[in-house]
Amino acid sequence: MKTMTCQQLGGPCELPHHGESADDIIKDQDQHLKDAVAAGDAAHEPANKEMRGRWKHPKKSLGWYNDVKKTFAGLPEDAPS
Repeated sequence: MKTMTCQQLGGPCELPHHGESADDIIKDQDQHLKDAVAAGDAAHEPANKEMRGRWKHPKKSLGWYNDVKKTFAGLPEDAPS
């Protein structure tokens, strides 16, 4: 299990996202952005718009996705709790 923050993924806050893979963390971030915007958090609106745009243009977004995977791969495993 590894951890990345909302900010590391392009968002405005330090909420930690945990996952076994970069894809797990990306999915968690996507839901976090949707939830934050639905709750009226204007600070998350630009990141939510950008995230939605990535999935509409997957070829264009491959660089972002590969960067996240590379960052995730370089992170240490979370310490056991």
